[in-house]
Amino acid sequence: MKKKPVTGMKDVLPEEGVIRNYVTALAGETYSRYGFMSIETPCVEHIENLTSKQGGENEKLIFKILKRGGKLDLSEVKEEQDLVEEGLRYDLTLPLSRYYSNNAQNLPSPFKAFQMGSVFRAERPQKGRFRQFTQCDIDILGDPTYLAEVELITATTTLLGRLDFKGFKVRINDRRILSALAEYAGVSEEKRGLLFIILDKLDKIGPDALKEELLSSDFDASGVDKIMEIFGGGFLSDDPLHKLQDILKDHLAEGCIENLETIMKLVAQVKNADFEVVFDPVLVRGMGYYTGTIFEIEMPQFGSSVAGGGRYDEMIGRFTGTPTPAVGFSIGFERIITILLEEHFKVPEKGVSTAILLEKGLDGEKMAAAMKEAADLRAAGSRVLLVWANKNKKFQKEQLTKAGYDEFREYYREELKH
Repeated sequence: MKKKPVTGMKDVLPEEGVIRNYVTALAGETYSRYGFMSIETPCVEHIENLTSKQGGENEKLIFKILKRGGKLDLSEVKEEQDLVEEGLRYDLTLPLSRYYSNNAQNLPSPFKAFQMGSVFRAERPQKGRFRQFTQCDIDILGDPTYLAEVELITATTTLLGRLDFKGFKVRINDRRILSALAEYAGVSEEKRGLLFIILDKLDKIGPDALKEELLSSDFDASGVDKIMEIFGGGFLSDDPLHKLQDILKDHLAEGCIENLETIMKLVAQVKNADFEVVFDPVLVRGMGYYTGTIFEIEMPQFGSSVAGGGRYDEMIGRFTGTPTPAVGFSIGFERIITILLEEHFKVPEKGVSTAILLEKGLDGEKMAAAMKEAADLRAAGSRVLLVWANKNKKFQKEQLTKAGYDEFREYYREELKH
């Protein structure tokens, strides 16, 4: 028997569990103030949904579930689909789309959904990245306007502000700008995905390495020159949004730049946390289902984004046959928890936490008195632990203090001590 959990999954110790419960409750409270309604979807999804070419690279990371019992006849297995009919969800967005298409007649429009739950990806674990992890999503379905993006960004940044995060950055772009850039550079539809992946590296590798990688990936030299005129010489260092608009105007979707500008201005005007909103022309987001606005939150405490999302107006229509605008924002719950643990975050106490130590062998009267005191304290809103006293009470109290107990009561056989 093995004691350690499966690689990429972890046991949660009480100290972390307290923080996770606090963040979960704070998320629910914050998002409900913005009108988001809590929903749940199953961890298991139909394999044809998970492999519908909408999840980008995540479709390579699906935990697939074998058919069970009488359904699995190995003598008839010829292809993978003969073995597999379901899989574990790799995110919450695709299950939400299926959920909405199945229940739309019973939901308000627009529908503001809040969802938390475990998702699963068979990838290489690293800091803040696991094979089983919790996602925390808010989505607005049925609103095609900028109001949806503003509400999502404002609600998410409000939650982070309530967790005492400061000085972070909301980076924003639009997939339609990226498509216009590809068209301007003469990049074929087949190679646009690769172009976007390489562009996303600009901040890390710099313009010279970017040009070299584009050329080595067999992009046309004249098209690469057009791209480098934009990204290679500090051209976008001042007013990048309008400079791109001037260059790409013949290729841009109508209203795209104005929409981004409106979102950024409104978020900056109504924000109630310490952060900056910036346009990032090479922000890509990896999911294949994004169709418009995309955004990420970057924190100085973490080497990569801690939240991300965007508009995915075509996904729900693939279930229903009816176009439905949709946009969502997901907080990297595990990354937030990692930062809070590293910063020794303490959950605000609402009252005194009391540990009542009971000497073994108490008579019924004293035991009843101890339990009555615990009941009264709990009724008054305190957290109370009833526990037998150890021989080494000093060490026991040290451990309980680490667990958040700041007051001790002791019941002895001979007398009552406080």
